[in-house]
Amino acid sequence: MTEDGILTLTRDCDATLIPVGTKVSLEAGTKVSVTQALGGAYTVAVHGNLVRIDGKDADALGMEADVAAVETAAEENGEADEALLWERMQTCYDPEIPVNIVELGLIYDCKLLPLEGGGSRVEVTMTLTAPGCGMGDIIAEDVRQKLLSVPNVKEASVEVVFDPPWDQSRMSDAARLEVGLF
Repeated sequence: MTEDGILTLTRDCDATLIPVGTKVSLEAGTKVSVTQALGGAYTVAVHGNLVRIDGKDADALGMEADVAAVETAAEENGEADEALLWERMQTCYDPEIPVNIVELGLIYDCKLLPLEGGGSRVEVTMTLTAPGCGMGDIIAEDVRQKLLSVPNVKEASVEVVFDPPWDQSRMSDAARLEVGLF
C-alpha cells in the first residue's frame, strides 16, 4: 500500500462490478483503493466504480490470500458441525455493506441433513437487501463455497428467495449499530 492508500495491481485479475455483478478484467498496473476487506474478498474503487476481487486474487493486490477455513476435529464422513456452518456464513459479506450476511438477517433458514453414504448436505434459504441486486448470485455462491469448506459437508445448496421480503427489522442490534441505525 502506498502512503495515499492507493494500490497498484501486480498482475491481471478478474473482478465483479458492483452492484450489477458483471465480470470485468483488471490489468496489471491499474491503480485501486481498497474500501472493504472482509470475509476473504476485497471491494476496491477503480475508475470511479466499485468492484469485488476474490480472495484467491489477493496477491494481485500485494496481499496474502485469506484462508477462512478453521480446522476442526471431525470424524471422517460424520455429521457436520452446525455451529461451524453459521461461523462460516458469518464470513460472507455484501460487498457494499461492512456487516456479514448473518447479522444483516439475510439467512432465513439453514438445514443440516445426513447423507446416506456419510457426511452432510446443507440447504440454505437466504435473501438479499434488494431484489434487483446483481451481486446475488455471487453472494450465494460465496455462501455455498464456504459451507463446502466445513468438514463433513459433502453437498450444499443456497436458494435466494424474496418472500418474505427483507427489511431492516431483520438486522441484529450489532448490525444496526455498525451501519448507524441506532
